[in-house]
Amino acid sequence: MNEQAFFSSIFLAVLAVIGGLIILVGGGETMVSGATRLARRLGMSPLVIGLTVVAFGTSVPELFVSLTASLQGYTDIMIGNVVGSNIANIGLILGICGLIMPLTLTLKEVWTELLLVVSGSVMLMLATAYTHFPRALGLFFFLTLISYTVITYRNNIGSKKSPAEDSRENGAKPEALLPALALIIVGLVLLGGGSNLFINGAVDLARYFGISELIIGLTLAAIGTSLPELASSISALRRNEPGLLIGNVIGSNMFNLFMVLGLTGMIKPFQLTPDLLQRDLPIMLAFTIILIPILHRHDGTKRWHSILFLGGYLAYCFSLI
Repeated sequence: MNEQAFFSSIFLAVLAVIGGLIILVGGGETMVSGATRLARRLGMSPLVIGLTVVAFGTSVPELFVSLTASLQGYTDIMIGNVVGSNIANIGLILGICGLIMPLTLTLKEVWTELLLVVSGSVMLMLATAYTHFPRALGLFFFLTLISYTVITYRNNIGSKKSPAEDSRENGAKPEALLPALALIIVGLVLLGGGSNLFINGAVDLARYFGISELIIGLTLAAIGTSLPELASSISALRRNEPGLLIGNVIGSNMFNLFMVLGLTGMIKPFQLTPDLLQRDLPIMLAFTIILIPILHRHDGTKRWHSILFLGGYLAYCFSLI
């Protein structure tokens, strides 16, 4: 390959990555908008919307990228995307948002979700020790998340007025159903196209510069697919809804573990590199566990916690070099 062709290929790869990320963010925002409208029509609270609809919606880019990577045989990008996204969600997103405004939330409000994330992380570490993620574990992860979502929805609806009653009392019109569904469908189409474009560009870049696919997944793919979480979290800050923000982050991590890995493992069981146990998985678990004493003792995050999150995340990124 001559020099001109080399740089032309590099340019196309970078263009594919940037274009794929733009489409992913646009698709994620479109789908989250539709999903949030649908959730409000169903009468869900802001915290539950954050833990389920917004969290799951903003994590759909991770799902599409991971499924695409796994089906194309790039397992390291898939697992790196999940682990790196979970680390970025707490270290980067909570760190940035907590610096802008301290986040108030009690541990009891998200205890179940944090326990699920910790349990899923430990099970992933055990599977990594055996270097294999079997289909049975994928099915267990998938059913766990489905059960959690159904139970959470039923508990939330059971303690609230119906959307129709609430709308009549407030004099507001209920959210229209068809526009919400249309936004969800358009978002899913954009996510599918963006994930294919992004993966192709990321793999080409990894080959050109001799970077391992795992590092690409832990950094470029992880940060790129976490942009919808960052955008929705900043939006929640503007509306002064810290519960929606923290629920989004914790719920996204739960979705990444149980839905992304679960569905991917069900479709195509995959191998796990033991190298993940030396650095990445323990750091992912540590970022989750540190939230427990912070929320328990302070009923939310302080700015020095955010500095700790950001400092830890930057140190982690430097360790990858």
